[in-house]
Amino acid sequence: MRRLLLVVWLGLLTLAAGVLPALFLAPSWAALALLPLALLALGWVMLGRNWRSWRYAERADDLLISRGVLWQEETVVPYGRMQLVEVTSGPVERHFGLASVQLHTAAAATDATIPGLDPAEAERLRDRLTELGEARSAGL
Repeated sequence: MRRLLLVVWLGLLTLAAGVLPALFLAPSWAALALLPLALLALGWVMLGRNWRSWRYAERADDLLISRGVLWQEETVVPYGRMQLVEVTSGPVERHFGLASVQLHTAAAATDATIPGLDPAEAERLRDRLTELGEARSAGL
């Protein structure tokens, strides 16, 4: 999905950078289209690496989410601290059959999102995390 968006936007930029200067200035100015094409190739590779870096693990007392290629980040959310678990899916995500699970805790800075899941897996994870959250918070 993200690669498609990359191709659409940088494809339009490539056309604008190559066609417009070639029409109004000189045909040699069409070489400006090489820069967006290079960005497209680099972005294609980086999006693949970023996608493969996402991981999550349901552990005994918490959920571990890790991501990142250059800047690696790990988020640990204890089940007892979860206040809301929601499944979201925008129009582009729905078109590609994807959904995201977002966790909300009392801490405003908690960024616990798991994107790009199959909708059935996202709903299963939401139900499981809700069940574990209710069980762990009952003792508080």
